[in-house]
Amino acid sequence: MSGAAGGAVWEGLSDWAIDTRIMYKRRLASLFTTLSELKQYVDLNYTGLSKVLKKYDKITNSSLRQHYMTTVVDHTFPFERATQQRLQGGVQSIIPLYADLATGGDVDLALKQLKAHLREHVVWERNTVWREMIGLERRGWSASGGYTGAGGRGGTAAGATTGLPVVQPASPPSGLELKPAELSTPLGRLRLPSWVNGQTVPGAVALLLFGIILSCQWFDRVEEQNCLALLVVVTVFWALEIMPLFVTALMVPFLVVILRVLRSTDGEDRRLTSVEATKFIFGQMFSPTIMLLLGGFTLAAALSKQNIDKVLATKVLSLAGTRPRSILFAYMLVACFASMWISNVAAPVLCYSLIQPILRTLPSKSPFSKALILGIALASNVGGMASPISSPQNLIALDYMNPPISWLGWFSVSIPVSFLSVCLIWGILLWTYRAGTSSVAINPVRVNKEPFTRAQWWVSGVTVGTIILWCVETKLAWLFGDMGIIAILPIVAFYGSGVLRKADFDHSPWSIVFLAMGGIALGKAVLSSGLLDQIDAVIQDVVLGMDIWPILALFSVIVLVIGTFISHTIAAVLVVPIAAQIGSAMETPHPRLLIFATSLVCSAGMALPISGFPNLAAANQEDELGQRYLYPGDFYRNGVPASIGATAIVITIGYAIMRLLGL
Repeated sequence: MSGAAGGAVWEGLSDWAIDTRIMYKRRLASLFTTLSELKQYVDLNYTGLSKVLKKYDKITNSSLRQHYMTTVVDHTFPFERATQQRLQGGVQSIIPLYADLATGGDVDLALKQLKAHLREHVVWERNTVWREMIGLERRGWSASGGYTGAGGRGGTAAGATTGLPVVQPASPPSGLELKPAELSTPLGRLRLPSWVNGQTVPGAVALLLFGIILSCQWFDRVEEQNCLALLVVVTVFWALEIMPLFVTALMVPFLVVILRVLRSTDGEDRRLTSVEATKFIFGQMFSPTIMLLLGGFTLAAALSKQNIDKVLATKVLSLAGTRPRSILFAYMLVACFASMWISNVAAPVLCYSLIQPILRTLPSKSPFSKALILGIALASNVGGMASPISSPQNLIALDYMNPPISWLGWFSVSIPVSFLSVCLIWGILLWTYRAGTSSVAINPVRVNKEPFTRAQWWVSGVTVGTIILWCVETKLAWLFGDMGIIAILPIVAFYGSGVLRKADFDHSPWSIVFLAMGGIALGKAVLSSGLLDQIDAVIQDVVLGMDIWPILALFSVIVLVIGTFISHTIAAVLVVPIAAQIGSAMETPHPRLLIFATSLVCSAGMALPISGFPNLAAANQEDELGQRYLYPGDFYRNGVPASIGATAIVITIGYAIMRLLGL
């Protein structure tokens, strides 16, 4: 540009000159922002590398950082001194140009304006990205367009609570429609509409069966007939996962009221109106059991958020040494113990994060890798029976016990049974994979030597205090009334003190809560309608004259099958009410024994990849190349004998302890 033209641009008052100056001003501000962000990006990466090496030195007791930074990082092009000088020079060269153009040559004012522009840009960019992420999260959609809500088989929102990944079923890419299915017939190939799939067809059959049962007259009272239709359709929807489990659970109170399956309990034995049924069923759904469930989730969230679970796990694992068989047993014990307190959903994912350093050093397809991953999954399933709050089926069992068994009583049975089951599974894995003879080299786990923070001590104290109160609840019933009231204490303590925040509460595993509420509603409906009495009469004919142990064995087989193929929680929802009724109707009543043993056997169903979240998490573990460690055959070979063995321990050793306790 010539001098005259340049002067006309910088000093002219024409519209063209003013527009040109504004354009250049914007371009200079944009260039300053870009170069400044690039400089900050380089500095951030350099600091990050330094901190990573510092953490590595601290954990491994080495001194790599200084040597690596000076000999490698400092000689990499982005971090070379000449590169940084050129970048800084580019940033500085813009300031006088901007000053001549926008501030009349005032360099300080120009720098102030450019920095203000940079700050506004950064704030706007962060707010935009953050709001988009929050919006996506609230809508329950991932960036790939897939739904991340929990509620499918093994699905849970616990991952959101504890910062753990959630296993998702495979789904077609966003925006693509499923291809129509084709059937081969003698007349040629028949194309089916895309909506005809593995969910709609069973759903239609279930609804057809629902209508047929409603139209029949198999019972004397319409409440029993309607309740049977309700039970069948809900069970089919749960078994085939036609809808997410918690959605089916929400159907229960709706159908209970619409079908009017409830009877009065005032002695008149009349059919409740819809208004009366609504008040009754909602009053039953939010029981102390649900409060206990929320309290357990709160403890799990606090322990995970403060890394207390990981600190305790690494402490135990550091004592295991380097022998493969000892390492395997230690990880299984940690998984089982963790499942007692942070649920058998979060425990396996925690343990899988701890074994990643070991898996990365093992050769591909190593038998020890399979044994380690499968051992954690099976031990986590066993841990589901170890404490009243470790799984929803235990809380459902407590809800039907009258009076509920104390925590000490529960531990008296569950801890020996769980420990023996873990030992049995450990032996099965050693025999299957020859893990005890493996010659792999395993580095010892190093203990985190950092002292506990105030928040960690606070969480630990509240957790221990809550567990102690749960253990002695029967002696303090005059004060607390029920364990559900005690469960309020950690909720108030953690959310009130700021250890947990509103986002943690929003991300609680509400799908599991609503599934448990639906199960309670179904159980109350079956009991109130009189259908349970009819089922009880049929089973009474089958078990007539049988002792308590054969009845227990029969119920255990039924529960094991349902828990393996459908869900541990659904098995408890369907069978525990029947076990309570049969146990109460015996010549020598043993309802609490049957309920207790039935709930323990629910957690023993672990023969398939879909048998509970721990198995699902294990089935989805992959190496660096994206190859899965486990295949269905691994579950069949180990899960079937493990399920049978754990069930046998419950109905023999567990049964003996229960009888000694007077159940």
